Amino acid sequence: MNEPLPSLEHVLVLLLGGAFAGVVNTLAGGGSFLTVPLLVMVGLPPTVANATNRVGVMFQSLSALGGFRQEGVVGFGTAAAVLPATLLGSWLGSVFASRVSDEVFGPLFGIVMLAALPVLLMNPKPRDTPHVSRPSLLQQLAYFGIGLYGGAIQAGIGIPLLLALVMLGGLDLVRGNQVKVALVGALTAVALAQFVYAGKVVWSYGLVLAVGTSIGAYASSRVGARVGPKLIRPVLALAVVALALRLLLG
Repeated sequence: MNEPLPSLEHVLVLLLGGAFAGVVNTLAGGGSFLTVPLLVMVGLPPTVANATNRVGVMFQSLSALGGFRQEGVVGFGTAAAVLPATLLGSWLGSVFASRVSDEVFGPLFGIVMLAALPVLLMNPKPRDTPHVSRPSLLQQLAYFGIGLYGGAIQAGIGIPLLLALVMLGGLDLVRGNQVKVALVGALTAVALAQFVYAGKVVWSYGLVLAVGTSIGAYASSRVGARVGPKLIRPVLALAVVALALRLLLG
């Protein structure tokens, strides 16, 4: 199949938007609320944009993990404990998303973006806890639900995942961010495989986006969560409203 090639203007838009989203996703979450609509704006159908976006998220996760590792932040034990439930949810969610028509998915995605706005604006700050506990059945169900959402939609997955890791899992914010990035990378890999199988991924656009997200993710993982979300969140909220309304109204 001959894939469409992005124009120079589209390349610049995806690189800049991807870099911005990489910062947002690494420090908190919600960058896909920008990149999926950007992919729609440059010409991809909503379901294809949702699938292609996973290429950027996948490379972004690997880049951020490299940055965290260079800063000495590791926490793969916690990620492994909740990985099976998260991956199962991700696979089931991606199967659902790959079978939904563009006519249904566009408005659905717009509704989800608007519904998530209160969380983006509230910017909840989980308390740090000094220890990590073994995930209970209830926590595993929570991670399954988060994985289900991540596999189907992806956008904003970092926010509930980080809250779960800190408030339920007992991680501090720095380690919680690192584990969040690892889990997002893993569930994205599962979802991406399903979307590739379904023929929904446009690699020429996805790889351009991945360059941008990787740059943003690496830089923000080195700097950490000291600054950024307070400035980024209002701008992101405006973009969410504008682009969600565009998807809802056509």
